[in-house]
Amino acid sequence: MSKLPSLLMRALVAMLAAGIFYSTAAEAAAERIKDLASVAGVRDNQLVGYGLVVGLDGSGDQTTQTPFTVQSIINMLGNMGVTLPPGTNLQLKNVAAVMVTATLPPFARPGQQVDVTVSSIGNAKSLRGGTLVMTPLKGADGQVYAIAQGNMAVGGAGAQGGGASQVINHLSAGRIPGGATVERAVPTMLGEGETVTFELNDNDFGTARRVVDAINLVYPGSARALDGRSIQVRAPGDSSARVAFLGHLENLEVTPMQQAAKVIVNSRTGSVVMNQRVTLQNVAVAHGNLTVTVNTEAQVSQPAPFSRGQTVVTQTGQVDIVQDSGALFNVRGGTNLADVVKALNALGAKPMDLVSILQAMKAAGALRADLEII
Repeated sequence: MSKLPSLLMRALVAMLAAGIFYSTAAEAAAERIKDLASVAGVRDNQLVGYGLVVGLDGSGDQTTQTPFTVQSIINMLGNMGVTLPPGTNLQLKNVAAVMVTATLPPFARPGQQVDVTVSSIGNAKSLRGGTLVMTPLKGADGQVYAIAQGNMAVGGAGAQGGGASQVINHLSAGRIPGGATVERAVPTMLGEGETVTFELNDNDFGTARRVVDAINLVYPGSARALDGRSIQVRAPGDSSARVAFLGHLENLEVTPMQQAAKVIVNSRTGSVVMNQRVTLQNVAVAHGNLTVTVNTEAQVSQPAPFSRGQTVVTQTGQVDIVQDSGALFNVRGGTNLADVVKALNALGAKPMDLVSILQAMKAAGALRADLEII
């Protein structure tokens, strides 16, 4: 009988520990650590190169306007043992100068293939049907990490005739699946040291604490938070065991803390997006539209008969400014997103007007959220 309280106590402790992650399930759904964070040092690397696309059906660069295309062709032919007489004027229609970009994934090894994107930098009308000639792809350090070559796939189509033309999608860019072969590996720091570091996608002290609790629940005392973004975890020294260890950690589920209240406004399109933490206090709003109309009318002044005068055309301008009446609306506060949307819709404002209203609400302290304009 003496063991029963001990077993109940252990069960209670386990339930409380589990409650750390499931007590706020109504606020946010549990996510895997791999969706919330990444392992420090495990990252992509951008590659770029300059090359030539050949085999175009007369839709290449106009070489009189793109001299770098001609220079590239001369250099390429020179490397192949073909010497052109000085002053040769090349009129090329089937060649286009392009920029080639690729993303080198982590742990890529020589011999593996990655996709490349080919984009015209001249005035080529279309890259459809072209072939990319061998192009070195360099990293930020100037070293060559991959070589690209192959036939391009262009998703657009176009036709012209009789002075009319029709284009569908984009013809000046294409993609080569598996078009680059990795020639150099990028060293990573994953297998060195006694610890690995997880970096949260978004800085949040609460989420960092929950990730630490989730890891320590399975591997006691192995994790600690360095700040609101970085979590340091003690990992096995053997590379095989470390991979298995990280694979297990990445699939642990954690309920992240809700993000701060934020309203995103796109000033170019008038789009307004807000998250569920946005609240609104009672506020009175009056907003009137201002319409400016400018009209220009041509008037002809005729001279009197036999006066030897000249006909004069004058321009008469008229400017009208009309301001719509803006009634004072009482906008009721809301503690959830549905109430906020209902209150803003009651104003009947257009998206561009709503941007100004939100800015004024923020300045008045009625909008309880961070207002970010992009």
